[in-house]
Amino acid sequence: MTARPYVLLSCAMSIDGYIDDATTARLLLSNDVDLDRVDEVRAGCDAILVGAATVRRDDPRLLVRSDLRRAERVTRGLPPSPVKVTVTGSGDLDPAGRFFTLGDGLKLVYCPSGVVEKAHEQVGRVATVVDGGDPVTPAAVLDDLAARGVRRLMVEGGGSVHCQFLTAGLVDELHLVVAPFFVGDGRAPRFVGDGRFPWHAGRRARVVEVRQIDDVVLTRYALSDRCPSG
Repeated sequence: MTARPYVLLSCAMSIDGYIDDATTARLLLSNDVDLDRVDEVRAGCDAILVGAATVRRDDPRLLVRSDLRRAERVTRGLPPSPVKVTVTGSGDLDPAGRFFTLGDGLKLVYCPSGVVEKAHEQVGRVATVVDGGDPVTPAAVLDDLAARGVRRLMVEGGGSVHCQFLTAGLVDELHLVVAPFFVGDGRAPRFVGDGRFPWHAGRRARVVEVRQIDDVVLTRYALSDRCPSG
């Protein structure tokens, strides 16, 4: 059986744990230096996964930004940017979104069996729709990605996706960036919601790095034995 992909979960949040505010404008939690670090991490992955709510709300490109890093990937026989992956429960996606229109690489949409037809109608011309079962689970997504040759997956949100992968115990490494301000609005989305997490007061995660990057702080946690120490 093919080993599941190595899963690296990346998130930036406010001091009080929010990953956005409650307005329609995107909240910038990182800075230019850290965004370049994230770009480097992306370039080292085979696929990037975000939830459908993130696709709708943030309209992300999910591309490697650096010309040099894209060229290095091509030299290694890889596409310029990783495969784009999203998971939807409703099949409600806009084919004109940048997730679908930017980049020539593969776009994968996982959805429950009951909405496969709708998802095909919505985005079947611009993405590969995959029947993920009912319900779609992180384990099922990882199994399918492994069969497609994905060895390293970067999970970038949002909160529901973070919670699903973390509570399932399927994250190997967590990159958590804290911005130097508060949001203070209970209507805003948080890093994770309620759940039964494998790491708790009786089982602490292992810190492998703490680094100040201009005005934000990055903490890297090892959440499995697959995560290297350094």
